[in-house]
Amino acid sequence: MSAESRSVLRADRVHEIFKACMYLEGEDTTGHIPAEGLMMTVGIHPGRVEVYRQEIHDMLRALPSDFQEDGGGGTTFLNACIDSAGEQWASTHQTVDQLVMLGLAIGKVAYCLGRDMWPVLPGGVPYFVVKP
Repeated sequence: MSAESRSVLRADRVHEIFKACMYLEGEDTTGHIPAEGLMMTVGIHPGRVEVYRQEIHDMLRALPSDFQEDGGGGTTFLNACIDSAGEQWASTHQTVDQLVMLGLAIGKVAYCLGRDMWPVLPGGVPYFVVKP
């Protein structure tokens, strides 16, 4: 993977997009997209997330092949801080959680098991898959 493609998945960009897709104080939240992350559940603005759809998808596709539906078929949230080049791109679980929630909002991320099963998984965290 080239340095250019590795730069697609950056913590600062995930934070920027996540913040941009949140509702502003006083906005009507009717029609929000619920996104249940590991640490929180948010309502994502459907119009704003659509603006970033391709970029979010590109970032998700920069995760290792184990996460990809057309690769390994999903793996643990704990490994999502590493990109497909083996480089650590996120230093906190919160950043990974934001990427997962954005992926859920655009329909490109799915959990492999329901929340009720997470406690039996290693680390008590979900496994998720990225859809092509």
